[in-house]
Amino acid sequence: MAVKALIPAGFDKTGKLEFLHSNTIYVDSFLTITRRSEGIYKEKGSKFLAFAIPVSDVEEVKAIVAAFRKEYYDARHVCYAYMLGADREEFRANDDGEPSGTAGRPILGQINSAGLTDILILVVRYFGGVLLGTGGLVTAYKSAAADAIANNELGSKSGVRHCLPHESSCQESNLPILRTKAPQDRNAHYTRLIL
Repeated sequence: MAVKALIPAGFDKTGKLEFLHSNTIYVDSFLTITRRSEGIYKEKGSKFLAFAIPVSDVEEVKAIVAAFRKEYYDARHVCYAYMLGADREEFRANDDGEPSGTAGRPILGQINSAGLTDILILVVRYFGGVLLGTGGLVTAYKSAAADAIANNELGSKSGVRHCLPHESSCQESNLPILRTKAPQDRNAHYTRLIL
């Protein structure tokens, strides 16, 4: 929501209060996960271990991905996707050697289907010896990611941005998660309310 706040400049000659300019405050509300969760999918001997993790910036994502690659060094692939920010404009999908579009994109698709942000989902694949084909891979990564989301609690989170008319960017401050365990919000979409 956007709220215009007038900033007092002083009084004019008649004693009437004058205002310099207005300050806009935006309150963005978005859906995210509240904690780390796991999911699993098995197909033809292959195991797909999924992990949904709340994150706040790209540096945190990079650190977590590096830690998972180190921890699961014996896995064939560590694929992931993330979505960041109230506007959901910062995202990435990574196939980590799987055929293009068969791993990261289906994971990102599950994030988008749930309308989530500030989330990282990693799927670790242990190869079972049987090739799954592109359709099988898409189904596996999609199902593992969906299971990790289903095993989590969703919550609404708000951020506040203060903008002055002459500023090119706004100052942001995140507020804590407002409500948790809200299954009715699973199909909610990002909204920006304007007052």
